Amino acid sequence: MTIEDSLLDRFGPLLSLPQLATVLDRSPEGLRISLRSNNYWATEINQARLRIGRRVYFRTSQIAELLDSDQLSGDRG
Repeated sequence: MTIEDSLLDRFGPLLSLPQLATVLDRSPEGLRISLRSNNYWATEINQARLRIGRRVYFRTSQIAELLDSDQLSGDRG
């Protein structure tokens, strides 16, 4: 079972901010503040962001792809 399959089974096609915080082992408020910063991993995660009305969601497939690819580790060189 891949990371994407696991996340889809547990959360569905969209992750709320608290669900994403759980996946990344962070507090929801800390993640919200971190995603406002201008760094590489915040930019990558924000590309998966989807606003529906006033609610913010993150596409599960894109988050799984980021987690699978080691792009969030900071080792881009």
